[in-house]
Amino acid sequence: MEKAPGGTSVGVDDPYEHVDRCDFVTDEGQCRWAVEHGRRDPEFADERSAEDFRCPVVSPPDGESVPDAEDAPRRGDGGDLPGEWRWSDCPHFRCRQHDRECARCGLEERRMAHSDERPLLEEHHLSYSRDSGAGDGDAAHEITVYLCRWCHAKVHGSWARIDDDANPDPEAVAEKEGRKSRELDEMGFESAAERFEDDE
Repeated sequence: MEKAPGGTSVGVDDPYEHVDRCDFVTDEGQCRWAVEHGRRDPEFADERSAEDFRCPVVSPPDGESVPDAEDAPRRGDGGDLPGEWRWSDCPHFRCRQHDRECARCGLEERRMAHSDERPLLEEHHLSYSRDSGAGDGDAAHEITVYLCRWCHAKVHGSWARIDDDANPDPEAVAEKEGRKSRELDEMGFESAAERFEDDE
């Protein structure tokens, strides 16, 4: 199983199994990284510019149309996509989960406004380094998912996997429901006079 720098498990054998698409790929199959950050890697940006910023993973080299991302959700290194590269070939690939729910148990985030309480979900890195042969200090492929605090602890405890069929921890459910109750209380009407009266 893949390991974090500290030697603990990240809960997956292959981080790319949790990738649907690169954060920088547009719906038209173009590389947004080369347009927005090209000055950081001019050679890469020039190559993409010469091909109208075509992403070499999702777009075929002969200019055919890009498959609709919603036709079939894909997971993996991009081997089933029409381009000549895989995600691992791209030096600027990044995939971060944007769904605010635990990738293991499905617990949804419930943030309290104007509160410094610890969030229910934490970002969990599946990938820490990239084998590109470029030597130490080479940029990592960032692949992240959200895990609830309880699943995060279990995964780093080396025995739980992200793709386990898991239910939310009872303590996690209690914490979420407690926040929901406080949120509903806040939405109830109470005049300022009543609030100040309660504080005295």
